[in-house]
Amino acid sequence: MALDGARSEESAEAEFARLTGPHRRELHAYCYRMLGSVHDAEDLVQETLLRAWRGYGRFEGRSSLRTWLYRIATNACLRALENRDRRPLPAGLGDPVEDPQAPVAAAAPEVPWLDPFPDAPGEAADPGAIVASRAGMRLALIAALQYLPARQRAALILRDVLEWPGPQAAEMLGVSLPAVNSLLQRARTQLRQAAPAEDDLAEPTDPDMRALLDRYAAAFQNADVGALTRLLTEDAVYEMPPIPTWFAGRAAVAVFAASRAPADPADLRLVPTSANGQPALATYRRGPDGRHHPHSVQVLTLAGPLVSRVTAFQDPALFPVFGLPAVPPAVPPAVPH
Repeated sequence: MALDGARSEESAEAEFARLTGPHRRELHAYCYRMLGSVHDAEDLVQETLLRAWRGYGRFEGRSSLRTWLYRIATNACLRALENRDRRPLPAGLGDPVEDPQAPVAAAAPEVPWLDPFPDAPGEAADPGAIVASRAGMRLALIAALQYLPARQRAALILRDVLEWPGPQAAEMLGVSLPAVNSLLQRARTQLRQAAPAEDDLAEPTDPDMRALLDRYAAAFQNADVGALTRLLTEDAVYEMPPIPTWFAGRAAVAVFAASRAPADPADLRLVPTSANGQPALATYRRGPDGRHHPHSVQVLTLAGPLVSRVTAFQDPALFPVFGLPAVPPAVPPAVPH
């Protein structure tokens, strides 16, 4: 009988995993939008699934499993945000440094910096769905969401990003429909002051995006100030959390970005990836041992055919999160001059 009971529990666990597995990725993205941390979001997904498993026997199916999981995740995120500060990027903390050759500040690991979120290849085949997904995960939007109180943040994500109906969003937040509409209105008003306008989100087609990424990688690896300058918008920004120093303006950014490349291009390996629906480059640098080691993940924000922002997350711990190897490919992708 004990063996039958163990098998029955194993069967229930397998069934639970089968039913909840398809929702794990979207729950991770939802918790990331709420928290701004890919690591904390994963912890909250684990907590959500654990709470769901413990209450699974009482789940009566009055709502869909997806709605039920989102309600648990929303409550978990709201609790987690009760005593947490917002997660900024360097440009959200102070003024840019004007001299691109001035020493940069020391890293500030005590600041709870915003994280990038790795894209999953091939998630959406429909071009419209891809564009919508990218818009809802952009770094600029995630950074702007950090300025909203927790319940306003949840209301806006549920209604405007995930497009949940008002009654369901209200149920998840445990408030009335008028209350969730009020939260949403206040969130929209505040977000307009911090988030980019929809027109500013225009980006090149995927082939053009890849070509632009290749040109940027070549210019960066070769420390080509002229090429970098031609690839940047006039108001381009370069930031590199956890270092609080950042630069603004095409000339300053080009000079500083070029200065970050080693004298020998072979000391640098750049591997294309993507984050937050934006093109990115994983950067490996050669160390004193002669080997290339993970250094940073550069996330590029594009404005048409140019780069408007580079956020270089100098955190090697991101590499396994992005599924990036500890050692770059033996034969790196060609980077043309």
